[in-house]
Amino acid sequence: MFAIIKCGGKQMTVKSGDVVEVEKLGLEVGAEVTFDQVLAIGEEGAEKLNVGTPLLEGAKVTGKVLDNFRAKKIVVFKMKRRKGYRRTHGHRQTLTRVEIGAIQG
Repeated sequence: MFAIIKCGGKQMTVKSGDVVEVEKLGLEVGAEVTFDQVLAIGEEGAEKLNVGTPLLEGAKVTGKVLDNFRAKKIVVFKMKRRKGYRRTHGHRQTLTRVEIGAIQG
């Protein structure tokens, strides 16, 4: 069984046992997390996909917080040729690693 959830403005497909990285949730390591914005639920290899409009009523995905960490640094470099304009900025996103448990729907 798999589910399509919405978390942090992004949509992702998850299965039970998957480890996913989502935007920072602000929870302690080992805490339980519930994703209640479930867009669709389906079976592996089956033709049937239960799609919500836009969300499925009563469906939820539970998981466990494994880690809070920061992603690899992204370098943003801007330059305009022949103008002497150069700007360098960096960004590190704070993420939470979650292990998906049960999918109920």
